Amino acid sequence: MPLLWRYEVSAVLSRAQNKGLLTARKATEFLEDIAALTIIVDMDGANRILSDVHRVATRYRLTFYDASYLELALRTNLPLATLDAELLNACTSAGVTTL
Repeated sequence: MPLLWRYEVSAVLSRAQNKGLLTARKATEFLEDIAALTIIVDMDGANRILSDVHRVATRYRLTFYDASYLELALRTNLPLATLDAELLNACTSAGVTTL
């Protein structure tokens, strides 16, 4: 996963907590469950933000956020799981398998 993934998880949880949709206890439990999973964060991707990720974003007309996932899939030759229509289209164009 791109490092961005951690920020996105935290953003969703904090937004839900701030809106009163999720208790602090449930958020903590969710974070503990996530921490127990074997999720490998691509720390090398941070060095590619201003180069490769930017090129992918402009080439496929994606947000930086979506481009970070596509760049990682391209670099590692791994499939990408998404329901985002624009990212799905970009994956098709780039030859990345989607789940």
